[in-house]
Amino acid sequence: MREHGRVCLAFTPGEPRTRMVAGRTVRKIIHVDMDAFYASVEQRDDPRLWGRPVIVAWRGKRSVVCAASYEARFFGVRSAMPAARAERLCPNAIFLAPDFARYQAVSRSAREIFKRHTDRVEPLSLDEAYLDVTENKTGLPTATLVAKTIREQIRHELNLTASAGVAPNKLLAKLASDWRKPDGLFVIRPEDIDEFLLPLPVIRLPGVGKVTGEKLAKLGIETVRNLRGLDRSALEHQFGRHGARLHALARGIDDNPVISDRPTQSISVEDTFEQDVLLGDIEPMIRRLTEKLWSALRQESRVARTVVLKLKTKEFKILTRSHTPDTPPGSCQELTRIALGLRERVTLGQHQRYRLVGVGLSNFREAEQASAQPVLFE
Repeated sequence: MREHGRVCLAFTPGEPRTRMVAGRTVRKIIHVDMDAFYASVEQRDDPRLWGRPVIVAWRGKRSVVCAASYEARFFGVRSAMPAARAERLCPNAIFLAPDFARYQAVSRSAREIFKRHTDRVEPLSLDEAYLDVTENKTGLPTATLVAKTIREQIRHELNLTASAGVAPNKLLAKLASDWRKPDGLFVIRPEDIDEFLLPLPVIRLPGVGKVTGEKLAKLGIETVRNLRGLDRSALEHQFGRHGARLHALARGIDDNPVISDRPTQSISVEDTFEQDVLLGDIEPMIRRLTEKLWSALRQESRVARTVVLKLKTKEFKILTRSHTPDTPPGSCQELTRIALGLRERVTLGQHQRYRLVGVGLSNFREAEQASAQPVLFE
């Protein structure tokens, strides 16, 4: 039914049912988010780290925090924060270099648990995923019970904790999973959407970053309730095409389906140097990154055709060089050779210094397609 021009969803309390409302499919979506994932894996695997502030990051002025345990977060440490600042905030923290191969293995185990319940799993990263359990494989009567079961299985089998959100769509499920972190479960029932959504600061909405948030604040828009007061044409006038998205977000509307087995478009690894370096001194870093990249590639069933070298100068200028060989790289040594060769196409001068280097792979194809592809332009 409709009330004051808005779609109101009617469901059995506590559990959305599969149905069409105003031409819109209503689903049962779970968003699972592993708590402080990298740091939690480190604490799990080394009991001496339990209860201690752990920061997953390389030490150095240019390094950034990959993950922080909740003990470290108590001091204000957050992911993506400069490691040097994290060390100032929490001088007693234990710094550990990332071990992405180990995190990937744990992530695969978590996804195996998800797959017991539904084949419709959309990973967002190593530590979070959407699950569509509108129909589940285990016959559990509610999405809430599926989420509880998944969290229990993660706890008992992986000795880790995960937070989960249950809602009628992806937007609300992601907001819900963050509501009772860590180790929490929050359910947004359809009849409670407005009660949950309207008081939220508008900056909590996905896609509302600092710039958009500041622009909204200048318009007097600080909460979702305020945002809902603007009609679509006014939002589109102020924000262009993004205005339509803001209009939908303010109403808790998200028709995007869970897409399982989303094909990889690219993978990359990069490192920021403690001190700016010359191009001729970057070789050891490239070799280390290509080893890490090759390890990540081995988890993919598809083949990458293009190798990319990324550099950031000390003046923060970003440049990339890429090469698509006749045949995809068949070994780590070949990948390294191509990445090192791309340095020869950087022409900023021998005295130019760089603060970051990255190596990536893109242009993914199925194996049989990759072998049949002609040479692409470089």
